[in-house]
Amino acid sequence: MKLVIVESPAKAKTIGRFLGKEYTVAASYGHVRDLPGSAEEIPEEFKSKPWARMAVDIENDFKPIYVISEDSKKHIAELKKLLKKADEIVLATDEDREGESISWHLLEILKPKVPVKRIAFHEITQEAIDEALANPRDINEELVRAQESRRVLDRLFGYSLSPVLWKKVRPKLSAGRVQSVAVRIVVEREEERKAFRVAEYWSVDARLVKDGIEFAVSVIEIDGEQPATGKDFDPDTGELLSDLRTRGDVIHLNADDAAKCAAALKTSFPWTVRSVEQKEARQRPQPPFMTSTLQQAASSLLNFSPRKTMQVAQRLYEGMDLGGGEREGLISYMRTDSLTLSTRALEEAAMLIRARFGPKYYKEARHYATKSKNAQEAHEAIRPTRLSYAPDGLRSYLDQDELALYTLIWNRTVASQMPDAQLLRTAVDIEATADGRRVIMRANGSVVVFPGYLKVADIAQKDTQLPPLSEGEKVGPGHPLDLVDIEAEDHFTQPPARFTEASLVRRLEEQGIGRPSTYAPTISTIQQRGYIDRKGKALYPTFLGIAVTKLLRDHFPEYVDFDFTARMEDALDDISNGEQDALDFLKGFYRGDGNFGHGLQPQIEREMERIEFPALALGKDPKSGDELVVRLGKSAPYIQRGEGGEGNTAPIPQDIGYEELSLEKAVELLEARAKGNEPIGTHPETGESIYALVGPYGPYVQLGEISEENKKPKRASLPKGSDPGEVDVATAVRLLSLPRDLGKHPGTGEPIVATTGRFGPYIKCDKETRSIPAGDDIYTIGLDRALKLLAEPKRSRHATKKVLKTVGSDPQTQKTIEVYEGRYGPYVSNGDVNRSLPKDMEPQTVTLEQALELLAKAPNKKKKSKAKAKKITKGKAKSKAKSKPKAKTKAKTRD
Repeated sequence: MKLVIVESPAKAKTIGRFLGKEYTVAASYGHVRDLPGSAEEIPEEFKSKPWARMAVDIENDFKPIYVISEDSKKHIAELKKLLKKADEIVLATDEDREGESISWHLLEILKPKVPVKRIAFHEITQEAIDEALANPRDINEELVRAQESRRVLDRLFGYSLSPVLWKKVRPKLSAGRVQSVAVRIVVEREEERKAFRVAEYWSVDARLVKDGIEFAVSVIEIDGEQPATGKDFDPDTGELLSDLRTRGDVIHLNADDAAKCAAALKTSFPWTVRSVEQKEARQRPQPPFMTSTLQQAASSLLNFSPRKTMQVAQRLYEGMDLGGGEREGLISYMRTDSLTLSTRALEEAAMLIRARFGPKYYKEARHYATKSKNAQEAHEAIRPTRLSYAPDGLRSYLDQDELALYTLIWNRTVASQMPDAQLLRTAVDIEATADGRRVIMRANGSVVVFPGYLKVADIAQKDTQLPPLSEGEKVGPGHPLDLVDIEAEDHFTQPPARFTEASLVRRLEEQGIGRPSTYAPTISTIQQRGYIDRKGKALYPTFLGIAVTKLLRDHFPEYVDFDFTARMEDALDDISNGEQDALDFLKGFYRGDGNFGHGLQPQIEREMERIEFPALALGKDPKSGDELVVRLGKSAPYIQRGEGGEGNTAPIPQDIGYEELSLEKAVELLEARAKGNEPIGTHPETGESIYALVGPYGPYVQLGEISEENKKPKRASLPKGSDPGEVDVATAVRLLSLPRDLGKHPGTGEPIVATTGRFGPYIKCDKETRSIPAGDDIYTIGLDRALKLLAEPKRSRHATKKVLKTVGSDPQTQKTIEVYEGRYGPYVSNGDVNRSLPKDMEPQTVTLEQALELLAKAPNKKKKSKAKAKKITKGKAKSKAKSKPKAKTKAKTRD
């Protein structure tokens, strides 16, 4: 028997279809060994070492200490059982550094005495597997060293700098070689936005019509001067750029200028068409996808996060059931920075394009240059394994996300081999004399003459059609070409846009930071750590992220420097190519030499005493002259004036970010806080003071003061958008009236209350709860209505839970497995057992294999209950007479 080892069960299932009976395919379930993830995992023999926490022997050539995780131990045990029956091992893990490393670790653990072959392939098809088996190779030790060096480097970086953050900022923070630079990119964009000064400018725009075709024209010149547009202003001052002011050929139109120009043009007919210029243009197709461009396109076109894109792509790569017992990988390997297409793929594309679109849509094979220095690790771009598998033919076999991503890849691959689109662009200049000044207006049009690759591109080219126009033609009333309307338009310059996940991936790629396998996990990590948050698609830094970036930038600038980080990536690439010694590289990085910085270890020793708790300066208080700063606090950021103390601090509401927190806003929050210390009135029933305050989660009202006797005064949040300064006593009393006591249940005597919770208003009586319907008011609902709601049958456990996806049926029990939206996040259930989804797993991407694996890991509560029940029964048997009354009570409780 020949034992083939791959990473995942899905990949094993697909490959197993292509191999004969003499092969057994098994999965390692990802990495089998890694550096310890916690202190408990560190082997006992190393715990006394000064470097034990890092699990890298910095005293002995940076040797990593590997451990087998608890989850991997059972998989290794299974592989060892299979190995006893095998006469050959075939390692078929992925072809990149990660895959090569997994194969190497498997050999280190299994120590096989039978022959070992390493095979690699870019796609999971019969042809690719046959070719790989016919051309086995040895494990690439240079790739393994590169992956190990990357892992050790990241451990040295994170485990050296993270303790600095613990001591100087807040416990449990982390720094990372790539993640810290990614956070810096987002932070510096926010700093640009905060420093941005808006400029207002005006334009004069008109609409003309001829032969029923309307089109736009804009004033582009007034007596030889061009009206300023957004690009002509300095983002730091909001003024015209200094060189434009010096040249004097740009005019900054204000509202009066633009209005006078528009009014003058209305009375200056006829205008005259001065020139009509037509130019042919060509638009080239984009290259086939690599990892970064696929993530960007999927984000902008499908609204996928990078992580979701990679999860869906992984499924398409590892294999899908195509009916009739067929199972095959649908795309080539999805972690790549190559733009190359194989000869077979190019030939398939040529045949398909000629057959589907005609000979004029195919001229010759198009080859795209790969910029990445290390693209030989994955020799091909991301493409369909067979272009004959058109998206329409796969609708019955793929879910919505899989089909959408596959369609994107199929379209891009085909389009990349089609000819350029041909466009005809027209520029028409129209001249007028208004108030004695010569005014030039311009109209632009563009039409597609030959669509070429646009036939299948994932972008649409819209025509801007102009009617036939000729030089000397007149414009105005009584002419075929006439004015529809003309007006002055107001414009404001815009700050640079915040990064989205897609544009951040693009920036990381442009800067040479990270590699295809790191983009998605990096972006997920910086959000999970609380350094970055999202508003819609836009990413913005939290105050924590800004503080950490400020500390690292001030004291360890080269370790968050773009060029330095890119050089680290290049060095790792050189290691994989055999051009850089791994040990020299790690020594240089950690201890310092001319090529790899001043050394992380000595720099931390030098800087540690100089680092102060980071505070973000906002400016000086206009009244007191004291400095206003943002400090982080134990759980939430706050504003501090001067040395702080009573009346000089105020929490920052969660909906106010760094860009929005101006000096004026900070003063306003401090004043609101100080005003909140004064009661807005007293409660008419209790006589206690009522306060309107602002906290980290927004404005709220509070009954009474905090004291030793009243450590947690009653509070109630104000409705969204409320101004705490305008809250009156009546409103506050109404809000503080919850929970309302409605009376006692006539049957049980238990109190019934109306209150509100995470999921809205509800009625509660003992352990029974019912939601208050939209037509009822929580503040006026009475006992009779509450009793009617309680009398209604309670919905089943999943009745209020939204089914996010039906995964399939359990092959053993035939029970339906579904993913639900739960109170604490999405979870998978077979009706008996529930299991929460990991944070990095998208509900719509869960496969049957993943669901079964999650449910198998769920604690077996039923078995435990039965065992406990048996134990209790035995106890009762021994003292039957004494236990009888208690048994009845327990039985009643269970009912």
